[in-house]
Amino acid sequence: MKRSVILVLFAGLLIASCKGNTANNQAHPATRSFPSVEIPAMLTEGPDRLDYMATHLWNRYLDTTSLYLCDSLHFNGVEEEELEQQMGLYATLLENISAQNGKNSISAFYRQLEGFGLRYPDSRVFPKLSELLNKYLYDPNSPVRNEDLWGVYAAHLAESPLVEDSYKPKYRYEADLCSRNPVGSVATDFAFTDTQGRVRTLHGIKAGHLLLVFGNPGCTACRELMEQMERLPGINAAISDGRLKVVDVFIDPEIDQWKAQVNTFPKNWICGYDHRMAVTEERLYHVRGIPSLYLLDENKKILLKDAPQEKVLDYLAGI
Repeated sequence: MKRSVILVLFAGLLIASCKGNTANNQAHPATRSFPSVEIPAMLTEGPDRLDYMATHLWNRYLDTTSLYLCDSLHFNGVEEEELEQQMGLYATLLENISAQNGKNSISAFYRQLEGFGLRYPDSRVFPKLSELLNKYLYDPNSPVRNEDLWGVYAAHLAESPLVEDSYKPKYRYEADLCSRNPVGSVATDFAFTDTQGRVRTLHGIKAGHLLLVFGNPGCTACRELMEQMERLPGINAAISDGRLKVVDVFIDPEIDQWKAQVNTFPKNWICGYDHRMAVTEERLYHVRGIPSLYLLDENKKILLKDAPQEKVLDYLAGI
């Protein structure tokens, strides 16, 4: 789902109110619309309303006193397409609240979902919502992906009674990788060789903001990023006056191929390759696709982690 579609959906559902259900312990044969949240009138500030929505979005849907139709097209009475729309809304809410509140919300969502899954193990709600959350928070192509939040959820899955033991090592591994270089932490330092053959370090580069790019000059998406940044005069001005430095590091072993194409990079970028292969072999960063973008402040604290290109460019336009 494209980011613009998610945001339109988000704006519409934020003001919606919920319709009540008659709770009982019997399975309902009927389908239903997703029971949306009624935000208390006393919450008038935007951040408070967003936090409330993120905390309470799933309450009525995952109410264990009621079970609605579960078949190939419906999950607890709600059609699969509408359920995915709600997950898109949830991921957008998480993107717009604080990092700690987002982690708290993910843990609360997991507890609700696990409780429902234990009560109704044949409903398929637990695996379906886990699959959708993975799609929005962890898929490299998601416009609202967030490794830090998926790592919290993966850690819960690694200990879940609803997950087969054979899958738990996978989730532990994902949780460990996602926990590295979280937003708000100081980025892990590493050495690289630049185009002049000099060995440099990430922390040795001084700038008000630093955009770390793990890329490849032969990558189509990487070229598109270069072209977009070159078209934005504000970004080029920030690079020219030192407010921003762009550091592109090649982390694959085909160094000869990189050297053959390195001249295609913008001249005002700092480019190099990881001569020790430390980023990959020591898993200093969790790079699942390229370009992978990290935005750092002057103290090398991470502001954006493996962030969607659009989000990074929006941020850079304002520095």
